[in-house]
Amino acid sequence: MAVSKLNHRLFRLRGYTTISSIAFIALRSLSSSSSSDHGIDLKPATWVDHNQKGLPPLEQKPNSDKNVQWVFLGCPGVGKGTYASRLSNLLGVPHIATGDLVREELSSSGPLASQLADIVNQGKLVSDEIIIKLLSKRLETSAAKGETGFILDGFPRTIRQAEILDGVTDIDLVINLKLREEALLAKCLGRRICSECGGNYNVASIDIKGEDGSPNLYMAPLLPPPHCASKLITRSDDTEEVVKKRLRIYNEMSQPLEEFYRRRGKLLEFELPGGIPESWPKLLQALNLEDHDEQSAAA
Repeated sequence: MAVSKLNHRLFRLRGYTTISSIAFIALRSLSSSSSSDHGIDLKPATWVDHNQKGLPPLEQKPNSDKNVQWVFLGCPGVGKGTYASRLSNLLGVPHIATGDLVREELSSSGPLASQLADIVNQGKLVSDEIIIKLLSKRLETSAAKGETGFILDGFPRTIRQAEILDGVTDIDLVINLKLREEALLAKCLGRRICSECGGNYNVASIDIKGEDGSPNLYMAPLLPPPHCASKLITRSDDTEEVVKKRLRIYNEMSQPLEEFYRRRGKLLEFELPGGIPESWPKLLQALNLEDHDEQSAAA
C-alpha cells in the first residue's frame, strides 16, 4: 500500500477529459500533420527542477493515488519498465509501456508486425504514427475496464508527442531515470528472456569504480531460476552496435523533451545509485511515498 507523505497533486484533468479522449485527440492531432521519423525504441539519488531544487509540494486530493498521471523517461535499458511497474502496483494504476505494445504487436499477426520487425532489427525508432496507433488501442482497453490514471513508459519521446499529450491532459510528474553509459551498455547486453515463460533476466554483473568524486556503482545480476536457465535467449536487437546506436539516437532526442518538462516544473531527475535494492527506497523517498508492504516484509 502506498502512502503519500507530502502534499502531491496527483490528478489534474482538463474538464471531463478521459483516458479514451487522449486516444481520440492524439490520433486526430497526428493525422493533421505528416508522420515523424522519431519515435520509440524498443552521486546519490537526487531530483531537481530547472533551478536544481526539489519540486514544490503539490496540492493533495483525497483518495488520489489511483489517479496519478505520470511519465517515465530514460535511455533504453535504464530500467523504466522495472520501476514504472513497481509504482503501478504500489499506486494501483495501469502501467502502459509502449515498448511492450511494440513487442506484443511483433509477436502477433497484426497489420504492423512486418513493418515493426524491419524497424526494430535495424535499431531504428518506431514512428509517432505507429506508436500513437498502438497507444490509442491500449488506452481504449483501459477505458473499457474503468481504469483511471496511468504511468506511461516510453511515451512521449518527442516534443511533438509531448504536445499532443499536453493538449488533452495535465501530466503531474515526469520521472527521468539516469544511469552511467558504461552501466547502460552492460545492462542492455546482459538482458535475457526465457523462451518458455517469457521471464526477463539479466546476467550482467556491473561493478564500476567511482571517478572524479562519483560513487562506486554496483548492480547485481538478475539470474533466472534453475528451470529457466537453459532456455534463455537474447533479444535480436541487443547487440553492441545496435545498443550504442539506440543510446546515441536517444541522447540526441531526449534533451529537448527534458527541457520541455523542465520549463513546466514537472521534471524529476533521478540518478540510479545501483540496482533495485539500492534504488527503489531512494526513488520512493524522492517521490515522498512509502511502501508499507515492503517494510512489513523486511521487518
